[in-house]
Amino acid sequence: MNFQFEKEIAIVAVRRASYLTEKVFNQLIKEKSAAGAHSKEDKSPVTIGDFGAQAVVISLLKDAFPKDPIVGEEDADHLRSNGETCSRVWSLVQESIQQSKEYKELGQIKDAEQMLAVIDQGNYNGGREGRMWTLDPIDGTKGFLRGAQYAICLSLIENGKPMVSAISCPNLPFDFKQPETSPKGIIMSAVRGQGCFQYSLHNLTVQPSQVYMKDVQDPKDSKFCEGVEAGHSMQGTQEEIAKKLGIVHGPTKMDSQAKYVSLARGDGDIYLRLPTSMTFEEKIWDHAGGSLLVEEAGGIVSDMFGKPLDFGVGRTLKSNNGVIAAYKGIFQNVIDATRAVTSQDPHFNKV
Repeated sequence: MNFQFEKEIAIVAVRRASYLTEKVFNQLIKEKSAAGAHSKEDKSPVTIGDFGAQAVVISLLKDAFPKDPIVGEEDADHLRSNGETCSRVWSLVQESIQQSKEYKELGQIKDAEQMLAVIDQGNYNGGREGRMWTLDPIDGTKGFLRGAQYAICLSLIENGKPMVSAISCPNLPFDFKQPETSPKGIIMSAVRGQGCFQYSLHNLTVQPSQVYMKDVQDPKDSKFCEGVEAGHSMQGTQEEIAKKLGIVHGPTKMDSQAKYVSLARGDGDIYLRLPTSMTFEEKIWDHAGGSLLVEEAGGIVSDMFGKPLDFGVGRTLKSNNGVIAAYKGIFQNVIDATRAVTSQDPHFNKV
């Protein structure tokens, strides 16, 4: 199976969701509208963009692949108890669907009640057998609120392995070599065994181009990146690993799976995400799409012990600890340095 239709639909879905999130930022976040953001029970910020993006993506997927279950991040409970926010989301969803120029017959939503039901269809618990989609409607919500990097992340997993990926990064420059003058907005997509390609988010006439990780053979010549939020990974330990590898430049800090996208097109060589707690379980929607991009661009992705990421055990990567992504030429060096640094730290031996 070549998955070409799945890839096309995935690209349309994240593009459609990107139109919505950009409108949310430009009209609501910039204006600091009270309806623009609220807090989840865990106090992390979430915007109406998350709900709207999940609605437009799932509605398109369910029309195209009605039998495929979806592992999504959000549910519609908040919207059901907040009528004003629900109305705003519904308005944005309608506009986003109408604006789309591709597959217009798919993903239509007739009213707000149907929208809430669509959002709740992202409740699949995951598993080893068959097909499922993973969706993070806005990965890097804090970056989104700051006007920095965020991503809409979609992947198709079959029998526990990511097979198709589409990630939209509305704020990432199209040409990373000339970021000051390049237009913003890219989509990166991959199918297993078929390479990784970059598309323009806004200009549908631009032909996709295949991207590759940089051919780095000496780790001291590499660049590494990590998340912006210190609470998401052991940044001090990651700095020690970088020193052991001989890397002299500090890390590039970036929100969301934009880090995977940057690695895949050669704007970075190593991504380190070491867990702040060895009991923490990464969510599959935070890594499924990005890991496939890197693998198809010439990299290797594993947990901190070199173990492949297992996407078939539920909604989390409960069989893994942390994440490491690197170009294949230096991947083993990174694993060896990580092992050397963390083996002396009791924090990483509580497994």
